[in-house]
Amino acid sequence: MTFFINSVYFGMVLTFVAYEIGLFCKKKIRLAIVNPVVIASLIVGAVLVLGKIDYETYSESVQYITYFLTPATVCLAIPLYRQIHLLKKYPLAIMGGVFSGVLTAMVSIYFIALIFGLTHEQYITLLPKSITTAIGMGISEKMGGIVTLTVVAISVTGITGTLSAEFMLKLFRIKNPVAKGLAIGTCSHALGTTKAMEMGEVEGAMSSLAIVLTGILTVIGVSIFANFIG
Repeated sequence: MTFFINSVYFGMVLTFVAYEIGLFCKKKIRLAIVNPVVIASLIVGAVLVLGKIDYETYSESVQYITYFLTPATVCLAIPLYRQIHLLKKYPLAIMGGVFSGVLTAMVSIYFIALIFGLTHEQYITLLPKSITTAIGMGISEKMGGIVTLTVVAISVTGITGTLSAEFMLKLFRIKNPVAKGLAIGTCSHALGTTKAMEMGEVEGAMSSLAIVLTGILTVIGVSIFANFIG
């Protein structure tokens, strides 16, 4: 067991196997709550807890997977390129929608910090929760947040958005594919985008665009909102 845990491939094997199990469950049980990422996260977490394995050990052995986060995010530009005419057609609506989403995320974290009396470090840690991990980790580290907890916050946000996307769209009767994609991408970044791509190419393209714009606006927003709590 010690040899296996200390192996450079331990985390990679565990992650891939857990995700494959998640995909298998998704195919067999076609419900929104049965999400491969959620299932894989629960499996990995259970193995680490039951095996008394340090997170640092797991993190080091999955560094090669983590390395591909950035290029994988960049690849989301492909569906955007295919639907570039929509960006030219609805520039104000797209920018306004993403801006309102980013502002809502920032304001909500600010009030949460006030209500629960969070420290400046904890506050900064949560501010980048609605952007993709590749960008959020950099912001958190640069601003003095706790990077590990930022990743957790981003993951929880993405998973929650993925699971609730269809329900929320039906609840508020949002039928326009452009609006659907922007809402999902702005709120739940790359994880949500996978759900948007399942809905359609337009939804996926707009969600990809939202990831980029949300990342840029969040970088600016964090630098401003970071000063509100000392």
